[in-house]
Amino acid sequence: QVQLVESGGGLVQAGGSLRLSCAVSRSIFSVGTMGWYRQAPGKQRELVATIPRSDITNYADSVKGRFTISRDNAKNTVYLQMNSLKPEDTAVYYCNARSLGWPPTQYWGQGTQVTVSS
Repeated sequence: QVQLVESGGGLVQAGGSLRLSCAVSRSIFSVGTMGWYRQAPGKQRELVATIPRSDITNYADSVKGRFTISRDNAKNTVYLQMNSLKPEDTAVYYCNARSLGWPPTQYWGQGTQVTVSS
């Protein structure tokens, strides 16, 4: 079992920055791929960024060049640095862990609200 706890959300003006953190209850290196997803009101949850153990990151086109995902294996924490925020980035952001092995097990945090005002 893996517990994920997000923090760092809040209200920010367009053009501003926020850094989200996801504290993981066990070694993230042993977990597998970590990621961030988001869900805006009335929309489906969508992928924002992922980072596997190889550290080869993947981003949604809408956030490329503005968001950076990183992981600190020593602290068992995953981060999402969000710069040049836009009102359309407003959503609940969820941390995700996908276990190694097959079939993989997915774990989710409780989510943290990010609101970008225009």
